[in-house]
Amino acid sequence: MFERLATGRTALTAAIAVAALAALGLYYWLVILAPELPEGIAASNGRIEAEQVDVATKYAGRIEEVRVDEGDLVTAGQILAWMDDAQMKAEIAAAMADVRRAEEQKAQAEAGIAQREAELDFARRELGRAERLSRSGHIPTEQLDQRRAQFRTAEAVLTTATANRAAAEATIEAAKANLSRLRDMLDDTVLKAPRSGRVQYRLAEPGEVLAAGGRVLTLLDIGNVYMTIFLPAAEAGRLAIGEEARLVLDPIPGYVIPARVSFVSSDAQFTPKAVETREERENLMFRVKLNIDADLLARVEERVKTGVRGVGYVRTLAGTEWPDNLAVKLPPIAQPRSDATDGGETGGSTGEAE
Repeated sequence: MFERLATGRTALTAAIAVAALAALGLYYWLVILAPELPEGIAASNGRIEAEQVDVATKYAGRIEEVRVDEGDLVTAGQILAWMDDAQMKAEIAAAMADVRRAEEQKAQAEAGIAQREAELDFARRELGRAERLSRSGHIPTEQLDQRRAQFRTAEAVLTTATANRAAAEATIEAAKANLSRLRDMLDDTVLKAPRSGRVQYRLAEPGEVLAAGGRVLTLLDIGNVYMTIFLPAAEAGRLAIGEEARLVLDPIPGYVIPARVSFVSSDAQFTPKAVETREERENLMFRVKLNIDADLLARVEERVKTGVRGVGYVRTLAGTEWPDNLAVKLPPIAQPRSDATDGGETGGSTGEAE
């Protein structure tokens, strides 16, 4: 038992030592080996990230087929998977029958109205004749009262027939609304890409039964790639949204990728304790996003990767010139076609976020 405890302590000590050495190595590379940055340029290490989008089921059901695999590039609107829709199609057939039945009821109601209108017209004429004959004394008052009662009955019957037609029309609307709802549900059994990107995870397989909201795939929006860095309050406070930035990635340290500041957090990520002194305020760290141009990303979408580490540089003072070692230099694959022959530099993307 004591031997196991000793072994565990040794492993923990080794892990702490490795982490400390890594941190010291990063500090040595950034602060000692890296060229000194001019005033108005700040740097921080970070990693390449992209927005993740889950493709999930809207309703519970069984997965029928998944058409894509992890790593595949997909376009917005592309069919990625679909659910078993046999039950839904049966419900749609029943709903269509309900619509036809309601339409037949309306036709019957309209025929009834025509009949009741004819009966009312006849009762009105009979009442008119009875009133004329009654004034001349040719028929008794009882017969006139009968004609009036027949007229009022015909009016009531017509009102009922008209109400039946209105009820049939309402039934048709309800049946059509239900049919439209079921068709929308049928459309939702086909899972489409909400935007273009790369399949990051395939989370469900054909035959699996998922609850409503069950995730099937996770996509990476490789048109929205950025690096997240953290800067002290003094430097973050001078940043302007849209300001130029530069990225240097660990796998391709010889290239400098242009970016722009797209976000600066309004809340500190690391806060000191309750009472803040001036020194403590200097330790506040704010999250900053450096976005890479989408047009340049499109040229190298097959090579864009997330999780890649590197260093982000930002300009905290407007007008500060970028040093020569941070002049834009893109990998050959990321160069615009018009510049591919002359090797000109351009403000572009990381297609090589790898």
